[in-house]
Parts: sequence; structure tokens; C-alpha cells
Amino acid sequence: MPVVEVKNLANEKVGTLALREEVFGVKVNQVLLWEAVKHYLAARRRGTHKTKTRAEVKGSGRKLWRQKGTGRARVGSIRSPLWRHGGIVHGPQPRDYSYHLPRKVLLGALRSALTAKLQAGKLLVVDKLELENHKTRNLRQALDRLGVDKTLLIVEGDENPKLELASRNLAGVKHVLTRAVHPYDLLAHDQVLFSQAAIEKLQKAIMPHAKRT
Repeated sequence: MPVVEVKNLANEKVGTLALREEVFGVKVNQVLLWEAVKHYLAARRRGTHKTKTRAEVKGSGRKLWRQKGTGRARVGSIRSPLWRHGGIVHGPQPRDYSYHLPRKVLLGALRSALTAKLQAGKLLVVDKLELENHKTRNLRQALDRLGVDKTLLIVEGDENPKLELASRNLAGVKHVLTRAVHPYDLLAHDQVLFSQAAIEKLQKAIMPHAKRT
């Protein structure tokens, strides 16, 4: 059973926490991680690309010259796709790129991402994420004491207005609640910081259905 140290924001060890093998000790499945990242990025696409068809481009619909007798190729409209500035055939149109990903696939990818972070020593747990105020400077000092020098994902169990305000101006730092944790965010950040309540809540929520207690 994996065990992690629990520290406070002063980087002092205050205890240990046993993690569930079914969440933090699984085999890292690269295929599930790829599927989850692909699904996340597809949902973020705006899909507002647009080209004009021959019915939408500017130009008269008048036949440019008579059908026969000129020696030139027959043509019916200046808006023909064959002409420069004419319509575009089968060009991109506005669309929704998002698609359904089975919940089991997403949860499997989440367990794989959490296991990978733990194995790499990039998972931090603190007893509480309570700040005196919402100043960004105070949070930055706490992160420096914890040894965070790169990108960081902060996961909290419940709403924490002070933490949310303090973290939003820090470059490379993202704050999410346990219900919004996604494999993409775990992979996109070098380290992940949990409060003890948040990590207990998360691992209980994503346990394999057959093994929940």
C-alpha cells in the first residue's frame, strides 16, 4: 500500500497517509492517458472555422460569355470553385469537436495519471490549504518552502476563496476542486499538491466500482 508524507505549509512533517492501491498503485496505461488527453483537447476546440461556398462568395451569377463559338472553355459563373476568388468545395464548416468518452476510460486514465505522479515523486500532500489572506505573495512563499519551483496543480476538496484568489495570478499554477481533476491537468503540470481532505475524497470517488467500500 503506497504511503506519503503529510506536511504543513511550513514544510514540516505532521504525519503520513496510506493511499489505496487500487488508485495509486495501478499499472500506468499509456493508451488510456492518450485517449483522455485527446478527448480533453477536442472538447476545447472552438470549431468556428468557416469557408464560403459558391453561394456565399461575392460575384454576379451572370454567364460570362456565350456557351459556344468563342474557343474558350464554357463557364457559367465567376463564383465557380474553379476560378480564383470562387467558392470553396468541401471546406471546413463550423462544428463541435467534442465527443463522448466512457466514464470507465476517464477514471482509468485518472488513476494511471495519479499513479505516475506518485511514482515520479511529484505528488505532495499537506494537512490543510488554509491561508491567512488572499495575497499571492503568501502562497508563493508557502510553495517555495515546499520546494515547488515549476508548474503546479493544486487540488482542494471544497471551495476555498482565499486559495483561489491567491493562486490565479501565479504563472504555471492552477487550482481545481476534486470533482474537476482531469488527467490532462495532471500530465500538463510538473507537480500536484493535495490537501489531505482532497486526496481522501478523490480516491474514494474514483475507486473501481466493484471494490468500493
